[in-house]
Amino acid sequence: MTDTSAARTSSQRWLFTITILAGSFLLFLVQPMVARMALPRLGGAPNVWNSAMLVYQALLLGGYAYAHFIGRFALKTQGIIHVVVLVLGGLTLPLALADLDAPAPGLEALWVPWLFLLTVGPAFFAVSAQAPLIQRWFAAHPQAGNPYPLYAASNLGSFGGLLAYPLLAEPLFSIGQQSLFWTIGYGLLILLVASAVFARRDVSAPAAEVSAEANEDQPQTGWKTIALWLALSAVPSGLMLSTTTFLTTDIMAMPLLWVIPLGLYLLSFSIAFAEKRAIAAVFVFLAPVVLLVDGSVAMFAAGRADLLAAAASIILLFVVAVALHSRLYESRPPASQLTKFYLIMSAGGALGGLFTALIAPIVFDWTWEHPLLILGAAALLPLGPWKRLIGNRFSNPRMALILLSVALLIVFNASLMIFQSSLADSQLSAGQWAALLGILLLAIVFAARRWSYVLGCFALLLSLGGLANLQMSAEGMRERSYFGIYSLREEPDGDRLLMHGTTIHGVQREGEEASRSPTAYYGPSSGVGRSLLMADAMFGSDARVGVVGLGVGTLACYKQPEQDWTFFEIDPVVLEYSENGEFTYLSDCAPDSPTVIGDARLELEKMSADSFDILVIDAFSSDAIPLHLLTLEALDIYLRAIPDDGLLVMHISNNYIRLEPVIAQLAASRGLTARVRSDGEEQENELFASSWVALSRDPSRVQALVDEGGWNELEEPEGQVWTDDYASILPYLVWKNFL
Repeated sequence: MTDTSAARTSSQRWLFTITILAGSFLLFLVQPMVARMALPRLGGAPNVWNSAMLVYQALLLGGYAYAHFIGRFALKTQGIIHVVVLVLGGLTLPLALADLDAPAPGLEALWVPWLFLLTVGPAFFAVSAQAPLIQRWFAAHPQAGNPYPLYAASNLGSFGGLLAYPLLAEPLFSIGQQSLFWTIGYGLLILLVASAVFARRDVSAPAAEVSAEANEDQPQTGWKTIALWLALSAVPSGLMLSTTTFLTTDIMAMPLLWVIPLGLYLLSFSIAFAEKRAIAAVFVFLAPVVLLVDGSVAMFAAGRADLLAAAASIILLFVVAVALHSRLYESRPPASQLTKFYLIMSAGGALGGLFTALIAPIVFDWTWEHPLLILGAAALLPLGPWKRLIGNRFSNPRMALILLSVALLIVFNASLMIFQSSLADSQLSAGQWAALLGILLLAIVFAARRWSYVLGCFALLLSLGGLANLQMSAEGMRERSYFGIYSLREEPDGDRLLMHGTTIHGVQREGEEASRSPTAYYGPSSGVGRSLLMADAMFGSDARVGVVGLGVGTLACYKQPEQDWTFFEIDPVVLEYSENGEFTYLSDCAPDSPTVIGDARLELEKMSADSFDILVIDAFSSDAIPLHLLTLEALDIYLRAIPDDGLLVMHISNNYIRLEPVIAQLAASRGLTARVRSDGEEQENELFASSWVALSRDPSRVQALVDEGGWNELEEPEGQVWTDDYASILPYLVWKNFL
């Protein structure tokens, strides 16, 4: 190549950077977009996003394998092939959800990935090969420089795409507009790729050969190194998904929360693969301490609906991912093996996703994947700085063994005592927090040796909640399905609770008479209780009632002998708690009432119009209301299911989102009369705070409730009405409750 062409090559680094940024931006903008597109079909279960991520990782692996395979051809041939693949992928645009029949109960774990694959597969596959291909083309000239920092640019673009969706795309554009704009971006990307190929038109040899000649003395990668690359890729990927499960279970299944762990995961690559290593070095130094402290805090706070656990999990994910990816970068091969390196990285990410999204929900009854991945990170984190700082003080191996073993015993027993004392009082005293902090500071000494560090992490995870969760698993008090984790809890007074994640989904008292009394959010003074108690007065003794969301069946005990009731429940595991006698509301009060298994929107749509006089919407995924049940299309389905004078009652309790203005806007859009009743806690009667909205096309129905007292006007409608095509929660977030 002439000096002129070499100069042109080096001056066009910006083109390759922009092409990589654009491809990665589109790639990760489309992920939450398609997941949001699928919400009306799939509901709000956290595993929906994990299933989507599993598909994306599999497609990414396929794209990286394709990039590695075509690297054997001349660069011009590679360019032609890839442009053709991009054009073929573009034939499936604009994106639209694949038309598939609903899955049979229990087959969601297979059906959901298949839906995502058919919807976005071709286009995603074509774009997924961008990063390794563009880097390899850039490195085709020996004077182009180190191509690996371009991977940092790739992940910066990915991070930008993720942020752009909840902050810009979702609030400003409908799903149809988002898909159209993404298609336009895809077309521009094809032009950029063609420009990148043209910029390397003077390179006649295969990129693999050029790079190989420059690095011909480099040894080939051994299986131990490949295994290390796989592990260093798999653990952060798995941690990202297990952290996502926690966030979307206990707040709300929405893209804003989906993208936080994924965004930080991608940002970790940008830091770890940066050419300047100072920031990465800081993360590597801090990671062993963060893993010990935040891993312990996350385990300790798990099951308490504590935002401290969420914050600890997010910080742990980010710092540990940077540290592990930094180690991955330090072990990178020469540019001649670039696509092979990224292919193995992608395979590791897919393995982590496969373990967390598909295997763990089937094998484990709790989120055991999270502590297991923390231990995996403990075995992989670079400990060099700490070994030099602490390990050198243990010059005598025998003495080091004794002292570290004693420290392990002290840490385990002391932290176990603190955890057990916290069971009686959910809030730790200042002294207990100080003691826990002291224990964690002592635990840092474990970083002197790899074996003691892994055992120290294990001891902390075991003592600060692991043993308690193992006991629950051994006693068979917990079940896990695609839609969540359920656990039974026996109170000292004999009451039985069903927990979904960290949220109580129902309480049944001990004793024959008490066991039929509605509790929790469903007491006689609650909005739903008042509504159902007036069913006979409003609709006659043969009133027809539909209930979306079975829970433990508490509402069944409002049923009167001549009334006709139907329950809707998406998860067969929830119904089993009533069928096997764990909770007896259903068998005692409504033994002949059917329970329809499936997504309520889809099942109600199948039923005849005017099937119910009163329809109750009480569907929660842990503490989160599935967004697809709060759209205008969902409301139309509910209104179709009741006559013109029918009553719709919706449970809208939520600590993090103001749903009253959303419901008010929905009511206004259909000319409905609506009122809200909000009750506080009643400890003596075991009633929880709740908010219920009553809506009807007939104002007299709602007025009959208002005359009984306790019902108020909703907040003023705000913003654009939520639809399947458009919904944004940003304007309604209660930010103070996140602190």
